[in-house]
Amino acid sequence: MSNPFFINCGPFNISEIFDTLKIKTKLNKNQIVKDIKDLFSAEKDCITFFHKKKYNEIAKKTKASYCITTQNLKDYLPKNCTPIVVENVLISTSLVTQKFYPNSIEDEYDASAVDIKDTTLKDIVIAGKNVLVGDNVTIGKNCFIGHNSIIERNVQIGDNCKIGSNTILRNSVIKDNVTVLDNCVIGKKGFGFFPSKNKNMRYAHIGIVIINENSEIGCGSTIDRGSLSNTEIGKNTFLDNQIHIAHNVKIGENTIIAGQVGIAGSSIIGNNVKIGGQAGISGHLRVGNNVEIGGGSGVIKDIPDNTKVMGYPAKSIREFLKNNR
Repeated sequence: MSNPFFINCGPFNISEIFDTLKIKTKLNKNQIVKDIKDLFSAEKDCITFFHKKKYNEIAKKTKASYCITTQNLKDYLPKNCTPIVVENVLISTSLVTQKFYPNSIEDEYDASAVDIKDTTLKDIVIAGKNVLVGDNVTIGKNCFIGHNSIIERNVQIGDNCKIGSNTILRNSVIKDNVTVLDNCVIGKKGFGFFPSKNKNMRYAHIGIVIINENSEIGCGSTIDRGSLSNTEIGKNTFLDNQIHIAHNVKIGENTIIAGQVGIAGSSIIGNNVKIGGQAGISGHLRVGNNVEIGGGSGVIKDIPDNTKVMGYPAKSIREFLKNNR
C-alpha cells in the first residue's frame, strides 16, 4: 500500500524534473516519470533516491527508471536505472516529492471535519461527545470512539476497534481489533526538514500509518506517517504510554514496547521484540527478531536476532553486567 490518500500531480516529463533540480544534462529528456517512490517499491517509469551506502543491496535491485544519488553511489544502481547526480540527495528528493505531491507538506487542521452526529456513521459507531469526522473516513462494525476525538480526513478503521478520548487520527489505516487509547496523535507529518540559516526546509510526507490487527497503542503516544514509505505497526504489537514512533519506522509482530521509548525515523524492528522503558533507538537501524532491549538503553547500531542488550551504547547484557558490577 502506498500513497492512497495523496493526489499525484504527475506524470511529468523528465526534463521538468531536471528543471526543478536546476540540472543541465545531455540525457534523453523525453521520458515520462509517473511517481516518486523509495528504492524498494519503485517501479519502471518512477524516480527514487539513494543516499546511504548501507542501502546498496536494495539499490542494486531497484526497478526505478531514475535515481537521485551521489557520484560515489551511482555505480551501485542497475542498468535499468539512470542516476541523477546531485550534491544533496535529500534536498533534491524533497523538491521532486513536492512537485508530485504539493499538498503533503503542511498539516493544517481538517476544515472538512463535522460532528459525527451529522454523518451516516452515527448509526454505525458508538461515539462520545464532540466527536468530529473528516472527509474520506470509513469505520467498520462494533467500533467505539471516546469524547473529543477527531478522525480527520483519510482514515480507514476496521471492525471492533476502540479509539480513546482526545485522540487525533489522519492518513492512517487501522485494521480490525485495534485499541488506541486516550490523547494519541497518529498519522501527522514527521519531523523532517533540512536546517538552514534563514528558513528550515520541510520535506513532504506522502506515506501513511498502518496499524495491523490486534494491536494496542498506549495513552499519549504519537506515530508519524511515512515520508516516501509507510510507518507500520505489526499484528499483536502493544505500545505502552508516551511512546514516539517516527516516520517510516516498521515494527514487527508480537512486539512489546514499554513507556517513553523513542524510535527514530526509518528504523526497522523485528518480530517478538521487547523494549524496556525510556530506551532510545537511533534512525536507519535494524533490530532483529527475538531481541530484548533493557530500559534506558541507547541503541546506535544494528542488533542481530536473538540478542539481549542494555546500556549506552547498547551492548550485550553479559558485557553490560560485567562492566557495571
